[in-house]
Amino acid sequence: MANALNLDTVVLSEDGKSVVILDQTLLPNETKYLSLNKAEDIWEAIYKLRVRGAPAIGVTGGFGYYILADQIDTEDMDEFVTKCTEIMEYLNSSRPTAVNLSWALNRMHAVLLAEKDGKTVAEMKERLKKESIDIWQEDIQISRNIGAYGYELLEQLGKGVGVMTHCNAGTLATAKYGTALAPIYIALEHGWDPKNDLHVYCDETRPLLQGARLSAYEMQTAGVDTYVQCDNMASYTMKSGKIGIIFVGCDRVAANGDFANKIGTSGVAIIAKHYGVPFYVCAPSSTIDMTLESGDEIHIEQRKPEEVTEMWYEKRMAPEGVGVVNPAFDVTDHSLVTGIITEKGIATAPFKESFEKMGIRPIEKYVDRK
Repeated sequence: MANALNLDTVVLSEDGKSVVILDQTLLPNETKYLSLNKAEDIWEAIYKLRVRGAPAIGVTGGFGYYILADQIDTEDMDEFVTKCTEIMEYLNSSRPTAVNLSWALNRMHAVLLAEKDGKTVAEMKERLKKESIDIWQEDIQISRNIGAYGYELLEQLGKGVGVMTHCNAGTLATAKYGTALAPIYIALEHGWDPKNDLHVYCDETRPLLQGARLSAYEMQTAGVDTYVQCDNMASYTMKSGKIGIIFVGCDRVAANGDFANKIGTSGVAIIAKHYGVPFYVCAPSSTIDMTLESGDEIHIEQRKPEEVTEMWYEKRMAPEGVGVVNPAFDVTDHSLVTGIITEKGIATAPFKESFEKMGIRPIEKYVDRK
């Protein structure tokens, strides 16, 4: 298997007409790229988790906005703006919890609204193309910066450290490097021995198995000593002293430090607090939604029951007609968080004040029509 760090999660095609994504629903058994240039296909790829991870979804949203805007056949700027608004709202409906998607779409639309006067539609399309590429390039640097701050924590703990992660917030979840797994990649760049200096424990992350399928795939292909554990084994490994630090990603952070991540994350944080294991959230500043006072305001996506009762099994493993609870995310209280690692530094409680000192402000919203 190829080192996952060498795979392109999401890129703009060479001709600039399509967004090319790695279909993560097929990993780790098949490596397949999809070239998407239709609104329904881009929406479906985001919703069905063919592309996943908040930063990668944001990059896809930026490229998708540009690609679909480029297809608009009009020279009238007002008509162009109206159709771009429709594109933004449609793509934004695919994944409501991951704030990076709305952040990227709002950023693209803000450029359009701010710079349309005095430009032709053709010139505006080129400007949108540049902005989408900027979002992609910035995401790579943001992930490296998060990795560098996380690596400093690993250095403090020393070589041989055990790292636990939940879901997948590695290079597959971003344009490159990842967030929660970025410190591992940076450690390898600094010459750490992947077999002896690092030991990574991946929660399988039911029901979609992003940990077992994706994080374990990333770490194993990078040569790291890697273990998969069922989600309900986290207490065992923490109590045994195998875990020195926990890194997780996130999909949205409220101003007070509450955050939404893949379902099961809050349970890991509670157990970590009990055993005194440092628990860090790796979050690009674009994931921090300062318009939300607390996690109570974060919308939690409910997914289809078949993901719990049937997916991955040869035959159905739950009684027909039984009720199913299948939230895609849960919200972890800020009191359980040791720190939130951003590309600007590590925020600690009180988190709102830390974010404000970093210069993180509420993003402007352009979704609602006037």
